[in-house]
Amino acid sequence: MTSFAPDSIVLNRKLPLWYQVSQSLRASILGRSPHDPLRLPTEEQLADHYGVSVLTMRQALKELEDEGLISRHRRRGTFIEPAARRGSPVRLLGSVDAIVAQQSGMTSELLDHGRCPVPAELAEFFPGVEEVATYHRLRCDEKTGEPTNHARNYVRSEVAGRIDPQDLARRPMTKVLRDVVGADISRITDTVEARLADPETARLLQVPLLSPILHYTGITYDRQGRPLDVAVIHYRGDRFSFTVTLDAT
Repeated sequence: MTSFAPDSIVLNRKLPLWYQVSQSLRASILGRSPHDPLRLPTEEQLADHYGVSVLTMRQALKELEDEGLISRHRRRGTFIEPAARRGSPVRLLGSVDAIVAQQSGMTSELLDHGRCPVPAELAEFFPGVEEVATYHRLRCDEKTGEPTNHARNYVRSEVAGRIDPQDLARRPMTKVLRDVVGADISRITDTVEARLADPETARLLQVPLLSPILHYTGITYDRQGRPLDVAVIHYRGDRFSFTVTLDAT
């Protein structure tokens, strides 16, 4: 039986190897084609593929098994669960003021801004739109000056025409849209995922390559349900956390 072929990865020896391997294998599983085999190579073959010990590989597989992405059967092998996919997002309710408060308390440096074609991964948020304005900012802790996140905002051109880039050095984008531009914001949806730092993020946030980071995507909508702005932000995993309080009443 043909086995599923996971992607390769360059391991960072400063991070737990089992964690890096499990995240790499997880990404391969979730990104697989429907026609890819479900059977994984043996522990020994996977360990050789990633350049780690069998014990490390076993720990990585245990993580994926606990998550429900794979199942392990004695004498038969390890298999990807056919229904393995990302979990459904949890819907959380809050105010725009809460978003503005969360974004405040950091200094911002506008690294660049301009216009670009709508990125393919964001096309679903800008139907019928070919070009958007972009703003790339590095944000740092006000007290220590340590970089905490870098953000790329993709804004509809008709809205961006009313944004003064200098305002983004002093105010969060949400506050600029609402209080300066006068956009009628109806809601903001947030998605947070665990990822590993790519070369650009590692350089900007001053962390080792493949360090754990929080990948945030926030979509700001107007009253007509059209996205005004899509923010893609990478937060340092060792300097930032998201806390959610749910009221049971």
